[in-house]
Amino acid sequence: EQSEDFIKRQKQEVQNRAIGADVIITTAQVRGRKAPVLVEKDTVEKMQWGSVIIDLAASTGGNCALTKDGETYVHNGVIIIGDSGLARKMPRDASTLFSNNVMNFLKLMFNKENELAVDLENEILKSALV
Repeated sequence: EQSEDFIKRQKQEVQNRAIGADVIITTAQVRGRKAPVLVEKDTVEKMQWGSVIIDLAASTGGNCALTKDGETYVHNGVIIIGDSGLARKMPRDASTLFSNNVMNFLKLMFNKENELAVDLENEILKSALV
């Protein structure tokens, strides 16, 4: 456990940095306990319009005082995303993106008749070949 003074200074530093941030991603959780609130309501209300808070600790109460688990909404111009499962959703998207990139790269190596035909003048292929 940290001293009260330390926690107060830490919250002030988080607020100072949060106010100028475009995106905040929070993940702080303590096993078996409610997530610590790191971004207070008054901090959110001082943030720039269009800023985004992604709270990955939403299922345990959230690191943002305004987080609603499973919801995305706008408060005072700040988008708040309360989604603890976001990390589980990303592997599929990342795999799809990667496989599309590899497929498009491989297509560059074949001609219209689907024969291997590496164009050494193609900027992408030229920079990838050793």
